[in-house]
Amino acid sequence: MTVTLITGANRGIGHEAARQLVALGHQVYVGARDPERGERAAAEIGARFVQLDVTDDASVASALATIESEEGHLDVLVHNAGILTDEVDGPTALRVFDTNAVGIVRVTEAALPLLRRSSHAVVVTVSSSMGSFWAVTNPERMEYSVPAALYAASKAAATMLTLQYAKAEPTIKLNALEPGFTDTELTAGMPGGRPVEISAKTVVELATIGADGPTGTLQDESGVLPW
Repeated sequence: MTVTLITGANRGIGHEAARQLVALGHQVYVGARDPERGERAAAEIGARFVQLDVTDDASVASALATIESEEGHLDVLVHNAGILTDEVDGPTALRVFDTNAVGIVRVTEAALPLLRRSSHAVVVTVSSSMGSFWAVTNPERMEYSVPAALYAASKAAATMLTLQYAKAEPTIKLNALEPGFTDTELTAGMPGGRPVEISAKTVVELATIGADGPTGTLQDESGVLPW
């Protein structure tokens, strides 16, 4: 059975991706900060819950230790946890980068020993085209006119971290993903988002690539995305 961990999976794209992967036969661990919400979200879809706060080293270490104890390895890791805010100041910048970028380092480093035990390990980072220099400087793209300084900068960092890990870990498929503008709690107040089921499907497709699949890319549902 394929063992999968998804961070921030108690709601939104992460929760729906977990549901779809459970339906495909994966043993999915729903990672979430809040035990009550996480337990409930996991139970709804037949997954397992593991308490995981990507901004807390001890929480991350404990979560991966639990998976090691119960499964012995990890096949798929989905970095989905993320935050979005309109505020721009020093403390907010630290909080946004700690979640959206540094959290990727914490979880990846803790997960690498388990991923290396897999015969076909895959890592998906739910990033954003807002972190693509190509997209935000292209007047024909929606990203060109969206002000989101900290979110965009942190997602550029998230993509770069994923690509650098891909270089360092050639036996693991690591890719970043623009899942599409989606109607979730994260985008509340921003009309026009598509159903979460559609965007989660893009996560699932990249999480289930074969041994000949890509690595070291930023993609959207149409393929490789310039950035």
